[in-house]
Amino acid sequence: MTAESTAPPSPYGTPSRETAPRKPQTLHRLRALREAGEKIAMLTAYDAASARLLDDAGVDCLLVGDSLGMVMQGHASTLPVTLEQMVYHTQCVARGNRTAWLIADLPFGSYQGSTEQAIASSVALMQAGAQMIKLEGGGWTAPLVRALVERGIPVCAHLGLTPQSVHALGGYRIQGRDAQAADTLRQHAAELGAAGAAMLVLELVPSDLAADISAAFPGITIGIGAGSRTHGQVLVLHDMLDITRGPKPRFVRNFMEGAPSMLDAVHSYVLAVKDGSFPDDALHGYTA
Repeated sequence: MTAESTAPPSPYGTPSRETAPRKPQTLHRLRALREAGEKIAMLTAYDAASARLLDDAGVDCLLVGDSLGMVMQGHASTLPVTLEQMVYHTQCVARGNRTAWLIADLPFGSYQGSTEQAIASSVALMQAGAQMIKLEGGGWTAPLVRALVERGIPVCAHLGLTPQSVHALGGYRIQGRDAQAADTLRQHAAELGAAGAAMLVLELVPSDLAADISAAFPGITIGIGAGSRTHGQVLVLHDMLDITRGPKPRFVRNFMEGAPSMLDAVHSYVLAVKDGSFPDDALHGYTA
């Protein structure tokens, strides 16, 4: 009997690298997960090594987020990140990834100028290896989404706390708490869905509002600090591995605690998203 066969089973389940290879994720497969009621697990990735690890652990979607400005570069916000930097990190992640769906952020200043600028920036990220681009905000972004989708570029929209607008929003605060703000978010989500956005990230909005938007949105909703009733969840990798120093958002769980490896920690996150044990609405007070 080999040492491998006598090793005790991991309490975190069996990482997917030890099982049969999975097929590459596609929008069609992700939509099928939504229709089947299976939650979608997404994490940020910024380099080839972490992309490979996350893919091995069974993460459905990788997000090359402009959060790299804070996580990788040490900035106080995402605003200094450039398109050239996003292209570089997207290329790195694409080299390490094999089967996860790969989304890349359009950074601040790369799409606000015009539709033509948004198209050119999106093309650069798609040529770098992205399969979908993500942009922030509602209202004025709906025509951009329509223009991109008409040109064969899948779009993930982002509402609620939009980090690129942190100064306009008055800091990192829960959005959509009052009736008027909630109605605006619902309207923007409907407009983005009608424009063809296939995915929508909802960040720091009350759980009930996120549930309402998710029920009405024609595509896939992904929550971060938005409760458990979205179609999936996303976290910043360095937050959930407790690499980030200093205070973290209260919705973050340290999946590295007690885990024997980063691979096990990430796989534990995937399982927790899939079985609904993360996020815990009561523990993290999403409706507050």
